[in-house]
Amino acid sequence: MAKRPDPDPCRPQDLGLFEIVSRDGAARIGKFHTNHGILTTPMLLPVVNPNLRTIEPREMWERYGVDALITNSYVIWKHEKLRSPALEKGIHELLDFPGIVVTDSGTFQSYVYGDVEVGVEEIVSFQREIGVDIGTMLDVFGRPDMGREELESAVSETSQRAVPSLEEAGEQLLLNGPIQGGLHHDLRAEAGGLMGLAESEHRGFAVHPIGGIVPLMEKQRYRELFGIILASRSTIPRNRPIHMFGCGHPLLFPLSIALGVDLFDSAAYALFARDGRLLTPEGTVKLEGLREWPTNSSALFGKTPEQVREMDRDERTVLLSHHNLEVTQAELARCREAVRNGTIWELAEKRSHSSPRLREAFLWVIDELEELEENEAGNALLDLMASTNPVRGGGEPISEDIDSRPHILHMMALISLRWRLPGSWWDGSSGPPDRVVVLEGKPPPWRNTCLHTAVEALIEVPKSVVVISTPVGVIPFSFEDVSPFCHIDGPEAIWLDSTDDEQLSEDLETLGLGGIPYVISKPGEIPENPLEGAMDVRLWMDRCSVVDKLSVLCAIKPSELCEMTENMESRRSKTDRIINVSVGDEHLLSPRLTDGGISLAIGGARKLHSINPEPPLRFDSSEAIPEADHPGMPRVLLSEDAIPFVGKGRNVMHGYIEGADPHIIPGQPCIVVSSSGELVAHGVALSTALEMSLFRKGIAVKIRDGALKED
Repeated sequence: MAKRPDPDPCRPQDLGLFEIVSRDGAARIGKFHTNHGILTTPMLLPVVNPNLRTIEPREMWERYGVDALITNSYVIWKHEKLRSPALEKGIHELLDFPGIVVTDSGTFQSYVYGDVEVGVEEIVSFQREIGVDIGTMLDVFGRPDMGREELESAVSETSQRAVPSLEEAGEQLLLNGPIQGGLHHDLRAEAGGLMGLAESEHRGFAVHPIGGIVPLMEKQRYRELFGIILASRSTIPRNRPIHMFGCGHPLLFPLSIALGVDLFDSAAYALFARDGRLLTPEGTVKLEGLREWPTNSSALFGKTPEQVREMDRDERTVLLSHHNLEVTQAELARCREAVRNGTIWELAEKRSHSSPRLREAFLWVIDELEELEENEAGNALLDLMASTNPVRGGGEPISEDIDSRPHILHMMALISLRWRLPGSWWDGSSGPPDRVVVLEGKPPPWRNTCLHTAVEALIEVPKSVVVISTPVGVIPFSFEDVSPFCHIDGPEAIWLDSTDDEQLSEDLETLGLGGIPYVISKPGEIPENPLEGAMDVRLWMDRCSVVDKLSVLCAIKPSELCEMTENMESRRSKTDRIINVSVGDEHLLSPRLTDGGISLAIGGARKLHSINPEPPLRFDSSEAIPEADHPGMPRVLLSEDAIPFVGKGRNVMHGYIEGADPHIIPGQPCIVVSSSGELVAHGVALSTALEMSLFRKGIAVKIRDGALKED
């Protein structure tokens, strides 16, 4: 095996910065910059006991690709045989680990033993002196069984220690700012706000661990655990990683990551091994009684459970520790890949069936996600849903929880909020609709299985609203090629079942179609010859599709879009799908064949910009933003320094944004403007407006085309 090279330090100006490189709602793959390399998240920090190393740190680096580990600075400080060499040679040489070293401060020891002997500033100073990359302040542990007053005191005392700890950390030591508060969501949110605002001369906290949760995990109180994550996340600054202190079981990774957790740490890989237990993505298995391995690893390959049981205890512990660490790393890799391809929620959904307690917690999160009440958990979940790209390619596996996936909830919410009835009908008439035609009984692609029936219905009664019944609800026909609706993957029976009358009425009411007579139509055979007027109907439907998608995804008033597309022309693919939309000789946009979304061209960006040519409010503005269903094309206000580069097609980087519309959706189109309102470029947002106001590194908008290019 080739030796892994030592990491390079980050640039001095990047120290402590966090950037997002990929995301799926609140879940994110990030890069955290330190003096001993880049920490890629989500990641586990294996706990290394400096007195008892089951797996050597150097082997973690070389064999398992572990970029960072965590050890206890209080244990090193307390034992002279560790303290002296740590001060003399540094923590990295003491552990023989070239990567990122994170340290705890003794807070957990105070929970276990009742007190610690070190002072608040003394332990931070010690971590700085031994060359720790990310240290931890000495916070006050908040047990779940503590009374309200005790927990309030813990939050308050931790907050009072924050600034002195940051000042003691100096310029090079990055510091963890733990979030306490027990089971009280309001205290967790208060702690997140207080710790998020704390700053010294050099910086604020770099990472925010959620503390006081080990007792909950020990008793599998997962519903309370995830409630704490949500409450804490509601106020923690978005540009800082969130760390679950003491959590290291693979079973909890997917849902935690889906809710916004970036880092984990645990000694479970070694502790469970010592107890003769194996970690798996679905739970924990005892070695005793096993005849075959329920999950495999390179550590166990070629060995039987019986052979492992016959080993000396120390040898067996080391072997099982290797297995547990390998399984843990593999599950995190699986989670990161799920974030990249937009399936982290599906993975969390699958894992929820592995444990009754986890399933209870997952269903609680779903209930909270659907209700979105105005509380700490509801605020965090609203942010999660709003930051989720509602349009995505690939298959959408059917399950009992499919209609509660955040991207589907987001898309349905946007349609119910922004979709409107046509301003006029294909035959030139106007007025309210005469009926609703519900198409059911056919699977997608509906342009092949149902289009003829939709056209026939409109020819028969021009003032008809055609909708499609899907397993996740009723959608207007305009969205027939939009994923996830058109890519739901399941047995044929899901399309054959008749629509439930009560649910259908509720769905139509949500779309603003309540009280309008409706008929259910089951498409039959495609006629050999098109009906008279079919082409006029098709052209009208094409225009409705463009208007409806821009209205729903880009928040533009349908009346303004109708005016913009009045003389639109389209170019179609060999499969009879629109691929380009133009007005005159100007290319405006292209409906994407992969997911049904919209890709703007520079001509379309100019026309949409002309509807609302003013710049958005600056981040520091106190002016209130009026509420509106269609606030207009999302805009990003670029700083003057970046205009020459972005105007020629370069991406918009964090740190060069002075304002942004709050309804920006990651993954959807936006336009970039100057302070005078001039169009600079257009592209796809990769961040929310709140994130644009906080992040200082990474790409904020992926530019499709600059508006200031020289001809």
